[in-house]
Order: sequence, then structure tokens, then C-alpha cells
Amino acid sequence: MIKKALRKPTAADTVYLIKAGSDLKDLNFTKDEINFIKHEHRIKRKVIEINRMKNRIIIVFADLSGTKSQKLENQRKYGAETQAILNKAKIERVVVYAVNATTEKVSAFSEGIALSNYQFLKYKKDSKKLTNSLKQIDIYSENISDIDVNELNIIIEGVYHARDLVNEPLSFLTAAQFSEEIKELGKHSNAKVEVFNKKKIESLKMGGLLAVNKGSIDPPTFSVIEWKPGNAVNKKPYIFVGKGVVYDTGGLSLKPSNFMDTMKCDMAGGAAVAGAMYAIARAKLPVYVIGLVPATDNRPDGNAYVPGDVVTMYDGSTVEVLNTDAEGRMILADALSYAKQYDPELVINIATLTGAAARAIGSKAMVGMKVNSEQEFTSLQRSGERVFERIVEFPMWDDYKDQLKSEIADQKNIGGIDAGAITAGKFLEHFTDYPFVHLDIAGPAFLEKKDSYRGIGGTAVGVRLFFDFVRSKVK
Repeated sequence: MIKKALRKPTAADTVYLIKAGSDLKDLNFTKDEINFIKHEHRIKRKVIEINRMKNRIIIVFADLSGTKSQKLENQRKYGAETQAILNKAKIERVVVYAVNATTEKVSAFSEGIALSNYQFLKYKKDSKKLTNSLKQIDIYSENISDIDVNELNIIIEGVYHARDLVNEPLSFLTAAQFSEEIKELGKHSNAKVEVFNKKKIESLKMGGLLAVNKGSIDPPTFSVIEWKPGNAVNKKPYIFVGKGVVYDTGGLSLKPSNFMDTMKCDMAGGAAVAGAMYAIARAKLPVYVIGLVPATDNRPDGNAYVPGDVVTMYDGSTVEVLNTDAEGRMILADALSYAKQYDPELVINIATLTGAAARAIGSKAMVGMKVNSEQEFTSLQRSGERVFERIVEFPMWDDYKDQLKSEIADQKNIGGIDAGAITAGKFLEHFTDYPFVHLDIAGPAFLEKKDSYRGIGGTAVGVRLFFDFVRSKVK
């Protein structure tokens, strides 16, 4: 919980956000404390702790160099460093005092504390003993508004919800349960949610989703999340499409076991859409937005689809399957075709789609590709810089189409070993006739080693990106 403090802190556990040593005056520090703080800062420490026994004081120096987005990201990282100090000291409530920090910087710092405080302890026997002590952040700033604080809380909630979904194992989060969780988020945010069951999916002839689901004993689902406020600034919706493969074995093109260990995260795109739609609706942003999440697991059961199969997709085109582990694009293709009925302003697809994307740029950014959406893609990249969920553009050149040519169908579902992230995007482009952006989050979606406020496990990458992008349409 983040709240706005109404008065300056006196005896509370407090974090002071400052720019320089001169900001320390009039803050009731002793001469020895000031000398200690200045000494620590001289040896390049940005986060400095003073234990007064009755309370803890933490002084955080802002970075004065670098781009604006880098400065804000550093504030989030300082927030994560501060969170570790607070929990080690078993502190439940802290006041963040913006002595010399802009609204953006104090928000970023508080966001860093809150995001790094996330835990997934559902399956831990001693979860109460392991729970972080920190419960509340009070922000004291002359410039921050109640609206700013409320929005910050909503963003944190959206990220937490998405991380929970990604971290859930298949033993709980089947495709059907995923849709139930999305419906629950809809109830709390007032977004409209409709879930198509297998019978409905069959009636719509969503061949890609049904083909991937053939090897599973659990049915597929297709969730439609709609936020259409009466005061929307747009008539044609922005649509987010998220891959919802709740577990990916590779199907009959079976993955090696160590490549399968984290494949519960293969629905991170769908989780990002669910979390972002929750936050957008909870914040009542006046923008018409739709989320589409096709969901299934991909398993090698007796009736599983096989390499060599030809699948008729929702749009009537055919796909020659040459690798059943290229399943994400099969279910997303149906969703992208379905999106045509809305005559969208823009469709953004987000998916843990290719190992090629992860190998190309690692976990520090996502791969992005665009079709007829130059201005919107630039806007999305700007949002990515602001929230530090950065987008590296790959080409969507027609030169790569040849790799997807099939002798017996309209196209193949893989393009070979070269340019795998690009040919995956080209495959998806085939099912669009509107401005389109494809985001491949295979690298940053799930971390096996802590990365500051992103922690271990699901990162919920995409939630903050989409929220900022939609909010920019209002401003």
C-alpha cells in the first residue's frame, strides 16, 4: 500500500531523497551523521543507512548524469536496494520524503520499493515466516497528488497480478483456470470479460488454437477483455493480444527436459495483457481497449498435432506444421484474425515467442516489429524508455517471406534456423490487415536470477509498458 503523507516525518523510519550534501541542512542530522553521509557518498554510495536505534534513516542521492529514462530507472533500483534494507530491519512502514526530487523521481523510487517487495509464497510451508515485513509506503512530497499515488498503487497491483499468473504452475493454472483468473480481475476492475469455451472455439473454427490443444486433456479457452468507457478518446479500439500457452512441452517436437523447466511462463504475454487491462480499467483511463488471450497447454498426447499436418486457421488460410514447438504463433494467428472484426486503431501482439529473440538481445529488452504503424511504434518505444521495458526493433522486410513458403499450404509455421524471431513475426503478419506491432518477450518475461526490482520468476514485463502507452493517448 502506498499512501500520501500529510506531514513531515519526525520519528518515523524515513528515506530522504536528495540531490547533494547541501540538501541535508535543516533535516536535523548531527554533525557526525552529516560527516558520515558525505564520506559514504564520496566513495560512490548512493543509498546510505543510519541506524538511530529508535528508527532507521536512509539517505538516497539522485544520479545527476545520464538520460532521463536512465535516471528514473536508477531511482527504481535505489528503491529495490532500500527495500532490502527495510526488510532486513523488519520495518513495516516507511516514509519517503522528497527533499529534492521531482514527482517522477519519487514515484519511480517508490515503485522500485513496491515492485521489489513482491513475493510468491503460495506453495511455501512457512510462508508467514518468509513474508516481507514492509507493508506501507508513505510519500511526503509537495508536488505528488492523490491521483499520482492512486495510479501508482494500481500499476503495482497490475504487475503483482500478472506476476502471480506467470509464477503459478500448470497443476493450478490450466487454460480454464487462467480464464477464471481473468474473469476475477474483470470483476475487480469493471472490465467486461467474455470467455469462449471449447465448443464456441470449435464453432468459430479457430484451427490453430484447436490444433495445439489436440494433445491436451484440458480444454482451450479464448478470453475477450473489453474496456470501453463512455468518455473514450478513441472510437476504434487499441487491441492487445497475449499468448496464453500455460505450459509448453514442445508437443511431439519435444523440448529437452532442461528447456522445459520454466515453460509455465509461456503464458507471460497473456498475463501481461490481463494485468495491463486490469490496471487500465481500474484507473478508468478514457481509452477504448480490448485484450484477447487464446489459451491452452501444448502436450504430446496420443492425438497431438504432428509435423506434416496441414491446419486450416480461423481466417481460412492453411498452415503446414513443421515443428509443433512453434505453437504460440498458431494460437496467436487465430486471435489476430479475430481482431479484424473490431476495425482496430492498432493491434499489439505480446508473446514469449522465440528463443531466437532471447539469444539475440537477452533479458534486458524485448524484440519489436511493426507493420503500417510508424508513429504508434515510436510512441510505444517512448513508453518503453519511460518504464524501462525497452524495445529493440527488428525488420519486418518481405525478404523473409520466402522462408515461410510451403509446397502444400499457404505457409509453413517455421522459417528455418536463420532469423527465427523475424520469420515468427512475418508468420503473424499474414493474419493482419491493420496497423500491427509484434513484441517478443522471450528474454525478459521470466528470470532465474534476481535483477533488482524485477526479482526471480515472472517479471510481468508489458504491464507497465501498455499502461503508459494507453495513458499517453489521454495526455
